[in-house]
Amino acid sequence: VQLVESGGGLVQAGGSLRLSCAGSRFTFSNYGGSWVRQAPGKGPEWVSTIKPGGGSSTYYADSVKGRFTISRDNAKDTLYLQMNNLKPEDTALYYCAAVAGWGTEYWGQGTQVTVSS
Repeated sequence: VQLVESGGGLVQAGGSLRLSCAGSRFTFSNYGGSWVRQAPGKGPEWVSTIKPGGGSSTYYADSVKGRFTISRDNAKDTLYLQMNNLKPEDTALYYCAAVAGWGTEYWGQGTQVTVSS
C-alpha cells in the first residue's frame, strides 16, 4: 500500500498550488481522503476531508474554508487539494491520508508547501 503526495513547492503569498496524492495497491475509492498539515514547531492540523463518494461530501477547517478545495478522481485513485490565495501561515508539510470506516488508515510521506510573504 502506498500514498505518494506531490505538487508542493515555494509560492508567493496570494499564489496557488495543487497537491496530488496518488494511491496504489488498495482500493482508494473505498476510503475517505484527508489532508493534514504540520507547520514547523507545531502539532498536526486537520485541513480537509472528502468522503468516499466525493461530490458535496467535503469538509474544511475554518482556516482554509473558501480558499482550498478538496476533490478526488476515483478512477485514478488520486486525491487533490487545490490551494488558492495562499498565506504565509499555510506553510507546512502536507500529508494525505486514506481512512476507512472500519479504522484502517494509510498515510503519505508528505509534501512541503512554503509560502513567502
